[in-house]
Amino acid sequence: MRGRDPETGEFYSPSRTQQREDALEVRSLAEQLVALTPARLAKLPIPEDLMPHILETRRITSHIAHKRQLQYLAKQMRREDDEVLAAIRDAMDEGGDAARREAAQLHRAEHWRERLLAEGDGALGELLEEFPQADRQRLRQLIRNAGDERAKNKPPHAFRELFREIRELLADGDEAAARDDADIDED
Repeated sequence: MRGRDPETGEFYSPSRTQQREDALEVRSLAEQLVALTPARLAKLPIPEDLMPHILETRRITSHIAHKRQLQYLAKQMRREDDEVLAAIRDAMDEGGDAARREAAQLHRAEHWRERLLAEGDGALGELLEEFPQADRQRLRQLIRNAGDERAKNKPPHAFRELFREIRELLADGDEAAARDDADIDED
């Protein structure tokens, strides 16, 4: 029995229809998670206690057993906070905030790489000013090797490695900024 608040007339809890719709939405999310590749699944913010259930559901091939395990996975997911499920949905959504942040970070890394190759030490100084934890010698070596590869039409090994280094720097910087923001919010 749902019941109503005698003063306001509002219902105390969601209707059965709303509860059923919510459960079906979580089940749909569970189906999407099970269908993902392991690499894509690893990128999502999935709690550690859910991962074994997802992997077990993927392993089962019998139709009825798979369906039953999928229901169990959805039940386990409904026990999670709404924020956790929202974070998973956002990360899965190609147009979501997480996807936009990742794309912006890749564009920033590409921009820095092109500047480093074009301007050399000037751009390197700016990068090191922004990211003092960066390895100056390693970056300088990668810039030099990438320039040589371009000049000699060799495969772009150092060019790609330079991109990876810059991307890691940007990711570390974004994590540090997020921690600083969290510390400020706690104060």
